[in-house]
Amino acid sequence: MTDTADSLNRPAIRAVAFDLDGTLVDSVADLMHASNALLAELGRPPVDLPAVRSFVGDGAPKLVERVLAATGGIPAAEEAARCLSRFLSIYEADPSAHSVLYPGVAGTLDALAKSGLRLGVCTNKPMGATARLLDDLGIAGFFTAVVGGDSYPTRKPSPEPVLGLLGRLGVGPAETVFVGDNEHDVAAARAAGVARVLLVPYGYARVPLDGLPHDGILDGFADLPGRLSC
Repeated sequence: MTDTADSLNRPAIRAVAFDLDGTLVDSVADLMHASNALLAELGRPPVDLPAVRSFVGDGAPKLVERVLAATGGIPAAEEAARCLSRFLSIYEADPSAHSVLYPGVAGTLDALAKSGLRLGVCTNKPMGATARLLDDLGIAGFFTAVVGGDSYPTRKPSPEPVLGLLGRLGVGPAETVFVGDNEHDVAAARAAGVARVLLVPYGYARVPLDGLPHDGILDGFADLPGRLSC
């Protein structure tokens, strides 16, 4: 069967699902400020931007664990839980003070929504901070559904939150393109069976993008609409 015949037999793309941190939003500065506020309370040294960038991607519990490990060690379970709670209270109070949309994000989301596509966000960030961040940066209204790192029992790279998002969007995996920035996005989207996985060329990936089983790397976010029909 030819590639043309294959493309004719594929379901039409009805939805695009996005990762958040490192894909839509550069949020690492706010995560660093919240981490350093916690560390100051603990009498520990601060962490810098490159370090926090390397800690991002697995949700708040892992971020805090890595911050603590890098600055003196992880405390006993009860104290570690208190540190996580304190970090979340600091971060969720103002998660957007230093965060910015990547170039082309707002205009591209607007164009995609106006074209009739259903848009959703699947992030490992807690829902409280996610909702506030999307609203503060003016893009919340583009999304039909959003799931966070505390929406389901598992986080990416598990496919559970991706499948949960698609259920809320009312679409099937074969009708969906997933756009992310790292290895967890690829693993979760592939396991969920989405039609295509596209990656942005920036973000917080900890492994080379060329080694991941994706379907393409965008030149920039504004390149996305032209790649959805490929």
